[in-house]
This record gives sequence, structure tokens and C-alpha cells, in this order.
Amino acid sequence: MVREETDGAGAKIGTDHSAMRARNERLVLSLIRRHGALAKSEIARLTGLSAQTVSVIMRGLEAAGLLTRQAPVRGKVGQPTVPMSLAPEGALFLGLKVGRRRTEMVLIDFVGQVRGARVMRHDFPSPDGVIDFARRSVAELTAPLPEDLLKRIQGLGIGLPFQLWDWAASLGLAADAMDDWRHRDIRAELAPEMPWPVLLENDASAACNAELVFGKGSLPKDFVYAFLGFFVGGGLVLSGSMFAGHSGNAGALASTPVPDGQGGSRQLVEVASLSALERALAARGQNGAFLWESAPDWELDEEIVAPWLAEAAKGLAHVAASAGALCDLQAMVIDGWLPDRLRTRLIAAIEVELDHIDLSGMARPRIMAGTAGPQARSLGAASLPLSAKFLVEFASLPDVPDRD
Repeated sequence: MVREETDGAGAKIGTDHSAMRARNERLVLSLIRRHGALAKSEIARLTGLSAQTVSVIMRGLEAAGLLTRQAPVRGKVGQPTVPMSLAPEGALFLGLKVGRRRTEMVLIDFVGQVRGARVMRHDFPSPDGVIDFARRSVAELTAPLPEDLLKRIQGLGIGLPFQLWDWAASLGLAADAMDDWRHRDIRAELAPEMPWPVLLENDASAACNAELVFGKGSLPKDFVYAFLGFFVGGGLVLSGSMFAGHSGNAGALASTPVPDGQGGSRQLVEVASLSALERALAARGQNGAFLWESAPDWELDEEIVAPWLAEAAKGLAHVAASAGALCDLQAMVIDGWLPDRLRTRLIAAIEVELDHIDLSGMARPRIMAGTAGPQARSLGAASLPLSAKFLVEFASLPDVPDRD
């Protein structure tokens, strides 16, 4: 329940009316995004705001084009209630995902539907190439929009792997091939050219945010998130909100040590990344470029898939157990740039591996499938300005009781 706070002398904190109004508007939008269409009476009951205050807020959000009315719902007694839902064209957002083999720009609407996309494929990304691609893509995606929709673009988010220069060897490049990334800040270079805010986040953390903002499933409040792309990455969610850590790199699963089966350790990136499948194809004289095409609907020979699946499952199971013990997590959520059927097999294999790990003294974490899907990183990039302007921390939201 939302309550007014006071200082030690009894004076109200945050008495600025416009700031309080903006906070309450974000609260209402967050509740509807998390729980679906809600009526004014439900929002008043959940938040503790007066019915009059909620009515004023929701009329304002409707007038601003952010909410739309649904069909009236008749109860057993009293007047029908009118649920309000998010208006898809209430706001638009751009998301730039920088990948090792594929960079993508998307334009999404307020409910996370992709309205347009542009893709650039490469052997490895360079700052100049990414910035040129971003400029072209923004122009191409926004040019067809009518004036009223163009005005509804609220920002550009960037999902970028941190410390890209460390991965040159894994890409088969010279050690200094990606050194330009050490000295370049593409957010700072693009921001002056854009009429909206430009935000940046680690690409896998952005994917985790997409699961929080757009995910269709019921998520626990504490979980570790794994996204399997060219390299594996992840995010950490505590009390329903992303936990970034002091450097913004919490949940950096790629660097997590896991057993190597010989008494030593190796990093998860070596066993749970799709780059291993590309290498396996190359070792058989096959070109793996098709892995990074428009949709991960590829089929691979079992002799390639099975060894990768076994090693990835072992590594991810150890991460799930370690993270679960350290942070008392309820689950590991698995998503990635891979076919649904392969993700399903991977989840089943992780469960089997957990059976072989001593979990005494801790609750076994569930292994769950993500719902944002292969585009989670680009959707997550676009979710950054959405979260910044229109949402409160999900951890602060009250739960909606079951509705009869």
C-alpha cells in the first residue's frame, strides 16, 4: 500500500504535487503492465489512493493516450466496472542490441510488439560500424511514421556486451582486434544526435529486463536469468527487481567458474554458449552463419547437439545451485537465441544434472523457460527508456488478489 512519508518533525516528504502525481501515474501503469487490465476501484484498493485521486490519474493517462478502456464488466451487485489496459500506440521505443555476430535495431510499441526491425550481420562488431548502423536504422524505422506516432517515441536503449575487447580470442581474432571498444562510448556518441534520451545496459541484463517487463509467465521474486546467445550471459533479480551490482555487471554468468570434469574449473562461457555449436560445425567443414539468421529455427545433427547439450546442462546446473545457495533464489530462467525444442531439452537436462548435485541445506531452484524469446536482448534494450519513464520498481508493487 502506498503511504505518505514524513520526516522526524512530521513534515511531509515529497510534497511537490507534480512529482507525487508523476510517481502515482507510474505506479498505475506498472500495476496494469504487471497484472493486466484493472478497474479504478481495484487500483484504489491496491494502492491506498483515494477513489477520486485514482479517477483523476486514470483520466489523465487515458487523455494522454497511454490507457484505453475495455468492455464493462458486470458484477453481482452495483454498477459495472470498466477495466483499463495499456494502449499499444501510447508510446514507442527504439532498442539497439549489439551482438558478436548480429546487431539489431527494433522499434516497439507500449506493449512490446515489434513494429519494425533492421539487422546487420558481421564477423565481429566495431564501434564505427555499430554507430553507422544505428543512424541508418533510426532513420529508416522512423521515416514512415505519421507525425502523431513520431512524437510518441520516448527513447533509445542500447544493449551492449560489457568488456567486448576481452572476447577477441573467443571470436578467433587477434588479441587487439576489438581494442577500439576500450576507448569508445557509443551511448555518448549517439546521444547528441537523438531527440530522445539514450540509455545503455549490458545486453544480457537488458534481456532479463525484457522478461520482467514483457514476459508472459508468472515469475518468482528471486531468480537468476540465463540467456544463451553467441556467448551465454545473464541477470540477477532480487525481490522482483533487477540487481545491477556496483559496476552494473551483476549476473555476469559467462565468467562464472564451473567444474571441468577433471578436478579443475572453467568458465560457463566455454560450455553454455552457442559459439560452441558454430565451432563444431566449422570442425566438420560446415558454415555456421545460418545460426544467426532471422529466427532460430535451425536443425542440427544430433552428433553436434548432444555433446553441447550435456556440457551446457552441467555448467548451468552448477550455476543454478551456487546462485541458489548464495542468494536463496527460487529459480533459474532459461532463454536464448535457440529453437524452443532445444531450450526444452536443455531445461530437462539441467533438471537431471541437479539430481546429481548435493543440495542439502537449500531449496532446490526451479528451472523455468523464459517467455521473451530470441529477441529478448533487443526487446530489453528498448525496454530501458520504457522502464525509466513509465515504471516503478516491480518489487514495490502490491500483489493482485485472485479475481472471481
